[in-house]
Amino acid sequence: MNDYFENIPRASILNLPTPISKLTRLSDYLGGPTIYLKRDDLTGLGLGGNKTRKLEYLIGEAMAQGCDAIIMHGDVQSNCCRQAAAAAAATGLRCHLALSGEIPVVAEGNLLLDYIFGAEIHWCGDYTNGELVPDIAAEVREKGLKPYIIPYGGSNSTGVLGFATAILEIRDQLELCGAKLDYIVTPSSSGGTHAGIMLGNDLCSLGARIMGIGIDNDHSGEYEKYMAMIANDAAERIGYFRRYSAADFEMDYSYLGEGHGVISPLEKEAMHLTGKYEGILLDPVYNGKAMGALIDMIRKGRFSKNETVLLWHTGGIQAVFTRSGEIQIKG
Repeated sequence: MNDYFENIPRASILNLPTPISKLTRLSDYLGGPTIYLKRDDLTGLGLGGNKTRKLEYLIGEAMAQGCDAIIMHGDVQSNCCRQAAAAAAATGLRCHLALSGEIPVVAEGNLLLDYIFGAEIHWCGDYTNGELVPDIAAEVREKGLKPYIIPYGGSNSTGVLGFATAILEIRDQLELCGAKLDYIVTPSSSGGTHAGIMLGNDLCSLGARIMGIGIDNDHSGEYEKYMAMIANDAAERIGYFRRYSAADFEMDYSYLGEGHGVISPLEKEAMHLTGKYEGILLDPVYNGKAMGALIDMIRKGRFSKNETVLLWHTGGIQAVFTRSGEIQIKG
């Protein structure tokens, strides 16, 4: 499999491999399948997170093109923007972040880290979809820099490659512990992580069923088409024969609750159970929802006791400290 990636630029900015943790006590408590957790909260750079896998290839591509700055958009607490700022600092690139909203009175969480990593913040008010990125790019070019624009969530065919190679890492880890996966469950939002896992699953002949837990609004159909498109683009880039359609991507939108970032009892219970039984922190937006979905599916008998499920921990635990009042269980 490594031969597929030998000519793809890649920046070495990660601490790999990240471990897989067997959640024995939580599995026993739930009386369900064996649960593993892929610990991409421990990727290292900028307090960790799964987006750094995409950024290895995105930053590598930027440097191969002779760029000396990156531009990315997101919200004020964007995990991907925080990791992009850290990746830029580690590789000597300038970082410009187009963040929605207005300057807060106090910088906390990911925003505080953006500043520490030296990012230049452009406040975009009500523009939440990167509408001002072309103007920012023009300003950066006027200063004599050559910017590389990273898409939302790092989710394009380049970012997909980071998760295709991650499955090679998991395959080797499973061989060492003698386990075989039946399912991989992942929070699915901008598409690159999910699409990359699908591609890697096929490249490695891992044979796991990939289940995405919807984190944003239900955009069933169009979202799956987008994931198929970027997975196909990535496969074509590395010379792999597999082609995908929207029907290949399994999504469950039934755990959206009141929407993206709204913390419900589902996320709170998942965070507290994982903390209580395993000593592992989940974030309240992505992994909290995905673990909550997994726990609910186990209780409903979706998996048998002799099956093995791996949940992808995508990081983002900085949000725990910015939303403590919503997460706390009193008593």
